[in-house]
Amino acid sequence: MKMELSARLKCHQKWIKEELERSIRFWLTNGMDLVHGGVYTCLDREGKVFSTDKSVWMQGRCAWTFAYLCHVYGVRDEWLEASRSCLDFMEKYCINRAAGNRMYFTVTADGKPLRQRRYCFSEGFYAIANAEYYGVTGDAECLERARAAYELIWQLNHGLIADPTGLGPKTIPETRTGRALADPMIYLNITSVLRRVDAERAELYNERAAQCVDEIFRYHYKPELGCTLESVGPNGEFRADVTEGRVVNPGHDIECSWFLMEDANLRGDKKQHETAVRIFDQAINAGWDCEYGGLLYFIDCLGRPPEAYEHDMKLWWPHDEILIASLMIFRDTGDEKYLTWFERTLDYCKEHFSDPEFGDWFGYLRRDGKPTEPACKGSTFKGPFHLPRMLIMCDTMIDQILAK
Repeated sequence: MKMELSARLKCHQKWIKEELERSIRFWLTNGMDLVHGGVYTCLDREGKVFSTDKSVWMQGRCAWTFAYLCHVYGVRDEWLEASRSCLDFMEKYCINRAAGNRMYFTVTADGKPLRQRRYCFSEGFYAIANAEYYGVTGDAECLERARAAYELIWQLNHGLIADPTGLGPKTIPETRTGRALADPMIYLNITSVLRRVDAERAELYNERAAQCVDEIFRYHYKPELGCTLESVGPNGEFRADVTEGRVVNPGHDIECSWFLMEDANLRGDKKQHETAVRIFDQAINAGWDCEYGGLLYFIDCLGRPPEAYEHDMKLWWPHDEILIASLMIFRDTGDEKYLTWFERTLDYCKEHFSDPEFGDWFGYLRRDGKPTEPACKGSTFKGPFHLPRMLIMCDTMIDQILAK
């Protein structure tokens, strides 16, 4: 490796390690609920709680993050305790036992149920949290919880059982039904965690992963349109006449690309890896804001006006996904075009998202890169997940690149 490249990567890695420490300290200091357990994620710039309602997604994501830190860097008591606190809070308060163990979306500070949603993402983050904790501790009960949630999601997503919540589909099925990219892509990522820690069921996980990949490529990846669509008809039909059918979420597509690459690398599937790189290319070229920098949140694949009012905002998590995916492609291919994307995005994030004064990242920027006011570090949808995941993975990948 050239000395200049090695020095650049080491410089990036130093910042990444320091940023990870700042982020983790921010959440451990400000977010953990020492009274009821679990984590608060609605935090302002300084870390003050501005809403005590708790996101169930974030209980699972936080539990996973702190267990994953232990997996990568070795067990620290404060990390393991934070993970366990969120796991215990979910087990005690966040499962609707009367509705087939479906999980709530939000609960109060002391665990009273607030919202139930039809989507299976609460269950998904619960599954990876329990699986990761099992991988670190060997707690067999956590593995069984992860397996049960994993199976429940599969059955619900594929219509094998009726949703015990009775909420029904989002649209009137006699009028319109379809497929959402989030279902196979998130399930593929859940599968990657369980496959890593639960070797006993490797065959099942490989089969499920293959089906997820097939659904993504068969129904959502549209090379003729130069994009990967969020919503399609039951057989992958392009619904050009409605806004929903034209929506592209570049951040989702980029996240999906590295989920696919990760799976392709595990199985040695070069063709799948190449297609995943094309998905990245299409998403970043369509979504990058050439005027202000950063990635647009939503775009219309035909260039028509998006309906989502936040379509031209810059959110933290899509930029985390760019950093993971671009560095992964550079590691795997050696093509310096992707190192350029990594460095361009890292520079943007340092300038606009990072907050060295108080730690962690601003969640929401206007198109011009200025934080929304009053600025926040967390919300129902933002907590200790995307940012630390990116920092951990990029730290690890830089080590792998430097070792070549």
